[in-house]
Amino acid sequence: MNVALIGASGAVGSRVLAELVRRGHAVTAIARNPDRIAKSEGVTAVAADAADVAGLAQVLRGHDAVISSVHFSAGDPANLLAAVKQAGVPRYLVVGGAGSLEVAPGVRLIDTPEFPEEYKAEAAAGAAYLDLLRREGDLDWTFLSPSALFVPGERTGAFRIGGDALLTNADGSSISYEDFAIAFVDELERPAHSRRRFTVGY
Repeated sequence: MNVALIGASGAVGSRVLAELVRRGHAVTAIARNPDRIAKSEGVTAVAADAADVAGLAQVLRGHDAVISSVHFSAGDPANLLAAVKQAGVPRYLVVGGAGSLEVAPGVRLIDTPEFPEEYKAEAAAGAAYLDLLRREGDLDWTFLSPSALFVPGERTGAFRIGGDALLTNADGSSISYEDFAIAFVDELERPAHSRRRFTVGY
């Protein structure tokens, strides 16, 4: 596919970019500083500002799908949605957060006493973004939430897929950036969660 990846130089975005390249997709890798994007065959690094709707839409035009791997609190998600729609791209996939996942019916992870205070602003912005997507009637969107512990690690390909509930095992709730990227690109290639959020974990 011909894919546009916003936030391609970040911790998660760079892993998603590597997975896309591994599978032979052509990627327009978008970042404020494209010099930070790893050079690879099939990758075109482009500078763009997520706040510039018209400029970003121009970069996104003509792609099969847009992937957003941008910090939720770093800008206005409505601008990203507006740029994707203005560009006429049919599919939009978002690197989500874990805070909005449920730990019990009607109880989100972000609302539990144990949730770290320093992550609350970003998690709340991610939850608001998911709510915005759920009201979106035009785009074919997907929002993939990681598990609670989301860190660099191994690319194993051994993980579980879930819905709106936080996935846990005997060791807690975790997923590596690398395995998250596998699940993310799997969804790009074989859509199974159109207009839905899903999650991935061990």
